[in-house]
Order: sequence, then C-alpha cells, then structure tokens
Amino acid sequence: MFLKALTAAVSLSGLTQQALAKQPNILFVLTDDQDLHMHSLDYMPLLQKYLVKEGTLFLKHFCTVAICCPSRVNLWTGRAAHNTNVTDVWPPYGGYPKVVSQGINDNYLPTWLQDAGYNTYYSGKLWNAHSVDNYNAPYASGFNGSDFLLDPYTYDYLNAYMTRNGAPPASYIGQYSPDITAAKAATFLDEALTHKDRPWFVVHAPVAPHSNFQLKGVQESDAPRYADRHAHLFKDYKIPRTENFNPEKQGGVSWIKNLPRLNQTVIDYSDEFQRSRLRALQAVDESLEQLIQKIENAGELDNTYIFYTTDNGYHISQYRFHPGKECGFDTDINIPLIVRGPGIPAGRISTAVTAHTDLASTILSLAGVTRDDFDGIPIPLNAKEERNGRHDHVTIEFWGLGIPEGKWGNYGDENMEDGLGFEAHAAGNNTYKGLRIVSEEYSLYYSVWCTNETELYDVKNDPHQLRNLLSDEHVSSASKFTIAGRPLKHILPRLDALVLVLKSCKGKTCTQPWKVLHPDSEVESLIDSLKPRFDTFYHSQPKVSFSKCERGYIKESEGPLEAKQYTSDAFDTIIEPALQKQGSARSFQYRGQLGWWT
Repeated sequence: MFLKALTAAVSLSGLTQQALAKQPNILFVLTDDQDLHMHSLDYMPLLQKYLVKEGTLFLKHFCTVAICCPSRVNLWTGRAAHNTNVTDVWPPYGGYPKVVSQGINDNYLPTWLQDAGYNTYYSGKLWNAHSVDNYNAPYASGFNGSDFLLDPYTYDYLNAYMTRNGAPPASYIGQYSPDITAAKAATFLDEALTHKDRPWFVVHAPVAPHSNFQLKGVQESDAPRYADRHAHLFKDYKIPRTENFNPEKQGGVSWIKNLPRLNQTVIDYSDEFQRSRLRALQAVDESLEQLIQKIENAGELDNTYIFYTTDNGYHISQYRFHPGKECGFDTDINIPLIVRGPGIPAGRISTAVTAHTDLASTILSLAGVTRDDFDGIPIPLNAKEERNGRHDHVTIEFWGLGIPEGKWGNYGDENMEDGLGFEAHAAGNNTYKGLRIVSEEYSLYYSVWCTNETELYDVKNDPHQLRNLLSDEHVSSASKFTIAGRPLKHILPRLDALVLVLKSCKGKTCTQPWKVLHPDSEVESLIDSLKPRFDTFYHSQPKVSFSKCERGYIKESEGPLEAKQYTSDAFDTIIEPALQKQGSARSFQYRGQLGWWT
C-alpha cells in the first residue's frame, strides 16, 4: 500500500523497484546570495560534474523575496512571505524571534519530514538573528542533529560561533567557516548513513558567497573571505559587461532611477569582489564532491535526491548598484536550482517556471507525503511532468530597505541611523509588489512600488530590464508592445489584476489566480484573459497601490486586497451598464458573445 502511495506521489518515470523500496534520501545544499546571471555556476567544476551533467538545471527558478531570512522561510514552509509574515532579516519584522512568534519553529519542512519517518540534520546558517544569546530560547526544532552558525558572527568567515545539538556556542576563530560547516555536514551524513532502516534529510547551508559582515561593534561589510588554497584563482575574471552593467541610461524607478554611475575605482573593486565570491564558492564545490562520494560509497546514490540552490540572487554593478540584493530584477530573483536523483534526466535544462515556494511540497511529495496548505506545487522533475503544464507566474514581493554592501556602498541619508548601523547607507522606500511571468509568447516583469510608481519590462526583447515601458522615456516602445495582438493599454490592467490577487493569495489561489478572477470560465492564462470581451471588466478592477511605505507587512498600508470576480453579477453591475452607455447595438453584440455567461 505504501509503495503505491509513494509511486503516485512521486510519479517519476524510471524509478526502480529498488529505489522505491524505501523513502528516498535527500541532500540539500543551500548557499547564501549566489548569482545566476554573473555565471557563478560555470566556475564550479565539481558542481558541473556531479550535478549539472547528472541532473536537471532549472533555468527559470525564482526566489519570491530577494533577501535571506524571508526567502528561507518561504523555502522551508512552502508559503508566500505575506502568509508567513516574516519579511525582514531582523526583528520586529523578521529573524529568528519572528520565526518563533509565527509558530514556524514547530511547523516547517524538517518537522514534517521527522513526522514522516526521516532522520534530519542541518549544518550552517539557519535563520538571521539566531544568535549566541537566543539559540536556546527556544532551541531550533526539527533536527536529529544540528550545528548552526550564530549571529553576530554568522558572516565573519574566520570567526564563527556555532551551537551543536543545542550545546553552548563554541568559537572557531581562525578557521574557515565554509570548511567548518562542510566538515560538520559530512559528519552528520556519516551518522545518517549508519541508519540503513531510515531515510535521511541532510542540509549543508554554508555562508559562502555572502559578503564578509561584521555585526559586532562597528558594522561593516567587504568581499567574502576565501581559503588560502583558492587565492590564485580567477585573477583575470571580470563581471560580464552586459547592457545593464553600469548603464549610461538607467532602468528602474524610485531610488534606483537616480543612482549615479559608478567610477572606475568602484568598478575595479566590484570585479575583485566577485572574484572573491567565486573563490569562496570553491570550498562549497569541494564539499559537494565529498558528500556525494560518501553517498555513493554507501550504495545510496541511486536512492538519493540532491538539491542545490541559494536563498536569493545578487547584483554587482548592474543598474549602477553596489554589491547587494533586495531588488526585483532577474539578477536578484532568478537563481540557481539543480536537482539530481532517481528518474531525473541527466544533463537536462528545464525552462519550467518554478519558485522557492514549490520546494517544500516537492520534497514532501518525494517522501510520499501530501499536504493541502502550500502556496506552491511540486516542480516538474522530468519532461513528461513538464509537458503536463503548470502556471507561468511567480509572485514577487519585498518590504524594507535596499542595503548596499562593500566598502563603497552608500545609497542612504547620512542623518538616518538604526541599531545595526546599516540604515544610514541604505535606500528607504524599497517596498514593492511584483509579478514575473514567463511563457513562449512573453516574458514580463511588472511591479508596483510603495511610492505607487510602476514598471514593466518586456524581458523577451529587453533581457537586461532597462526599458521601463511605463516611463515617459519609452513611450515609443510601449506603443509598439503587444501580446496576442492586444496593446499595452489592455495588457496592463490584466497584469495589475493578477498582482492584486497574488499579493494576498493563499493556497491554490497562488498557483491558480485566474480562477479567482474568472471562477465561472476557462481563463487560465494571460493570453486567455486578453479577449476583448473582458476589457471593461479589467479596466474596472481596483488598482494595486500603497497608502504608505512600510518596513514590514502592514495590510492597512497595502491598498486594495481583493479583486472583483467575473461572474453574472459582475456583468449586470459593471459591464452591461458600461456597454449601454456606448450604444444598444454594441451592448447587444457583447451580450451575444457572452450569452453562455448571462
């Protein structure tokens, strides 16, 4: 009976009877701030050997909130940030205290896997604001074995403090943090492999390639530290000089639009900054081989899924940015995801649209467990599943500051200050709601900022997202932009209505938002919604807006929260009166088209 349930839940072609004899093992490697668009994966030869060539690379994978703690909560719970209410890295809106107060410490993926019979282990960074002072208040739940990096030393590569299985924090001063967490992950894997009768879930979450941050005393950041054995690497590397690299004509809105161009001193520093990031990733690359070989030597590789991803992306010099994240451009939200395991094609590149919101449900499905409270759905792990179709959108959201990193970073007001010392250099008003939507016909990013500025990029024809079609500078491009023959003036209300649904979505409404807008029809995509008979309905929708720029999720400041539905009542009260004003002949024509609906 269990075998049938697992087969149905996983539904992967090519699984052997031996692999299905017990629940599969799962190794999850989670880096910190790793980019996709500066091609960091290309500089990891062992990752290429063991994962890219032996698994599937998901090129259209996105985080939904481009900062670590909210993104990790999204990943480990399968719920959108507006539903977890963890929207920052520090209290009061985020961090470990917020995770605890929201009940997440006892209700997320590792606890669910333990309930499903798994032994669970974790080495590295779990949450921000998980510190030497609160590591036991309460203890982090969900793991048979754990060794957590602790603030304020988490990002200090040569001065780590960690707590093993709840013991008082131990200092590792002078030792290289990614090597320490890798060694501890290997020890946990050895332990897991001794329990032949139980499946296991092992997470390695190194701090690399995050900036080297000192959070104790004078707060400052610089390029990540790398191990001495990697100091000789990548000396000639330069950040790709793409169109959005320190552009002469800037994209973006709000504070981004007015950023000054970077001078040569900053550009040279940024190139070296990224070299340091690539060097820091070499320790992670080496640990991958060590962990995978352990699994293979134990005879468990054919029954093990390996996930490799990061919490959010990263930018350096694109859009005139100093090093950092927290923005809605693809540099920050389009991130690496590679999966290897039973039934997953080797060397395949998937273009399915997936998000961190989907990973908890994916892993539970592999374990033979189903839940009905996710905001995402399992990702398609082979071509057959991908052909079955899935949604083409990702909810993008952010609250708070845009914080520059590195010694030259400064966006902010020098008169502003907070307890961490970052706010004086950060950009305020960096709160926005967005939508990334990708199909064969279109690729778009649309967002509404808390300042009520809007931006729309035709990523298919503007892959570096520099020409905001809603700005005065690009009126000509906007006038030529169409989807399915429909102009921007009709496309935009559909996108706005979609964001209106997604910014408050929960459960299936996050993956099936068109059913919220069209509960009685077969509209399932942007193309379907663009039929002219829906024009008046969409133009009548409340618009996404903010009444105030907040640092966290404050519903009262986020404008309208519910969209109107296209039903017979909507026809009688909205569309029909509008059509009557245009003349009885036109009213009759539309009623004829919608006769099935009235």
